[in-house]
Amino acid sequence: MTDVSPAVAAKYPLTPSVMQALEISKRGCDELLIEAEWAQKLARSEATGVPLRIKLGLDPTAPDIHIGHTVVLNKLRQLQDLGHQVIFLIGDFTSTIGDPSGRNSTRPPLTREQIEANAQTYYRQASLVLDPDRTEIRYNSEWCDPLGARGMIQLAAKYTVARMMERDDFTKRFRSGIPISVHEFLYPLMQGYDSVALKADIELGGTDQKFNLLVGRELQKEYGQEPQCILTMPLLVGLDGVEKMSKSKNNYIGVTEAPNDMFGKLMSISDDLMWQYFTLLSFRPLSEIDLMKQEIALGRNPRDCKVALAQEIVTRFHSAEAADRALEDFNHRARGGIPDDIPEVQLSGAPLGIAQLLKQANLVPSTSEANRNIEQGGVKIDGATVSDKATKVEAGTFVVQVGKRRFARVTLA
Repeated sequence: MTDVSPAVAAKYPLTPSVMQALEISKRGCDELLIEAEWAQKLARSEATGVPLRIKLGLDPTAPDIHIGHTVVLNKLRQLQDLGHQVIFLIGDFTSTIGDPSGRNSTRPPLTREQIEANAQTYYRQASLVLDPDRTEIRYNSEWCDPLGARGMIQLAAKYTVARMMERDDFTKRFRSGIPISVHEFLYPLMQGYDSVALKADIELGGTDQKFNLLVGRELQKEYGQEPQCILTMPLLVGLDGVEKMSKSKNNYIGVTEAPNDMFGKLMSISDDLMWQYFTLLSFRPLSEIDLMKQEIALGRNPRDCKVALAQEIVTRFHSAEAADRALEDFNHRARGGIPDDIPEVQLSGAPLGIAQLLKQANLVPSTSEANRNIEQGGVKIDGATVSDKATKVEAGTFVVQVGKRRFARVTLA
């Protein structure tokens, strides 16, 4: 039972619906701080009919988002479906500073042009998860730009350097003699000030954002507001099963990827990693996921569950029909078939080294990546595995395959 004081519980009782909302809030989360305060806010909202203000801020640091970003968006949608007011905050001002979270060096700030270009696609892609008709979109330049130098100094006076140095990445960089720019201290302050401006009841973020979220809570106290609760979600592990999902690690699934590619990538994850994906990405009840685990323990093929996950995700970002076609395509490939819609590539310079051919056909980003795939037995020409990195390919037309999902029909002259 959540630890709420008797006096509070008497005024705003924790009804079964409030406890259900609390459980929905906690599903898959890493931390919910402070749980008793959040239960109190939920109970008050139910009693008064006033929805809570749920804040998520994202800096448009890249033009696209991947399904790792949707972990926190899914939680936002769940709270939105409970009837609360979701605020999708685009950090067009904070992006000009650069978030130092998890960094061992100063993050280069983006230009205004880069920010505006990226912001155009951010919300459109987030709307694949959120209900756009019930989402409040805000830009933090609304209140950050008018602060000016005087306002910035007054804000900075509300937080100490000692408190700022409690941040783990700042401490590590300081001890290692790695420079910390003064402007980096401004980032958590400005993110915290967003919560003041929006009067947030709770702020969501990844586990790497905990310090920033706590700053928002403290600044709200300084400005005489009820402090926000914070809810952190785990960082989704990428396709490699090791690193967090990231475009720079090339272990990601983009939310706008083609259905067949999205399906194939989801089928490539390990059986163990599948359960984290179910918990953080699926909207299925936890009881249903637990039943799947029990059935697998009794002999059910894990592939069946992975297919269900892949179909659910592809349906969400495309359609049920696209998910069915993706399953057919995946099964066709698994039987050794070649997809119908592979790209046609025209190349010249025969005979051409196999690594160079793969790169020029856009099947790999580099010749070193091509050689790595050859060494692992992942390159085929017309179904025959290429095992020698020194192979020269003669003129002709043939189907080239890299891994399980990358194909091209190459004509080499």
